[in-house]
Amino acid sequence: MTTDRTGTAAADPAGALLVVGDVITDIVAQHRGPLAAGTDTVAAIRTVPGGAGANVACWAAREGGAEVRLLGRVGAEAAAWHERELSACGVRPRLVVDPEAPTGTVICLVDTGEAAERTFLTDSGASLRLEPDDWSDALLDGVARLHLSGYLLFSEPSRALVAVALESAHARGVPVSVDPASAGFLRKLGVDRFLSLVEGVDVLLPSRDEACLLTGLPDAADAAAKLSRHVPLVVAKQGAEGALIARSGAVYAQVPAVAATPRDTTGAGDAFTGAFLAALLAGAGPEDAAAAGCRAGALAVERVGGRPPLPD
Repeated sequence: MTTDRTGTAAADPAGALLVVGDVITDIVAQHRGPLAAGTDTVAAIRTVPGGAGANVACWAAREGGAEVRLLGRVGAEAAAWHERELSACGVRPRLVVDPEAPTGTVICLVDTGEAAERTFLTDSGASLRLEPDDWSDALLDGVARLHLSGYLLFSEPSRALVAVALESAHARGVPVSVDPASAGFLRKLGVDRFLSLVEGVDVLLPSRDEACLLTGLPDAADAAAKLSRHVPLVVAKQGAEGALIARSGAVYAQVPAVAATPRDTTGAGDAFTGAFLAALLAGAGPEDAAAAGCRAGALAVERVGGRPPLPD
């Protein structure tokens, strides 16, 4: 284990990244303007693989360098498809097939106007039924960094898995990152409970809205600074305004965004997180890693769906 110039733990670059999180089937409906209630709205509709955890793993694998592994839970009806899609992106999947629940499904309503804003209708299905029995300490063999999707904190079985995974990672000295994932679910869970559940993680990667919600502060910089009193390194993603990096109660860097013409903002934060973590594993400091994240986020918003383009 080494330490980067900010004092953040940085594991051996030769080690793997293990992502634990949600694997989802996304149904993306692109429409223009308000939905027409009670009648038809013309839309372009596609079914694509998604899930915050799975997306992070795919974007990390795209950066190259470290091996990327993923632990997730899916239904039998789509297990083979998701495994193929993850493998095609360069990820080594370990998918637990749920005997009862179907694969989680999200309907992504994307307004094709200038901001390409999206609204999600979410059926978590099997994705949040990961449980401690799905974990093995052997999953950390050869792993240099563990990343946990925040969605895991929004159900009792997967919260229990998070606790087991954190204990195992701490015992091995493996640094852990968490992306809060959803402001809506955070409100239901509760801020104090969330902060208690992520106690001991090394890196927190909230969006601007999530950072403000977690602190009760309206300003993203103030929120990131406050969060960095709880977590050693906080990287607040701000979309078109780039990213803020904070530690020890203060923001010490602002990384600019990369210009892009958005088509679909689904997965942009996941792209940032995946590229950021891959860069850290390659030996980059937080600022350079955030720059890599911004580049990936810009590419993500110019594509439909939350995954990177498949390698040639």
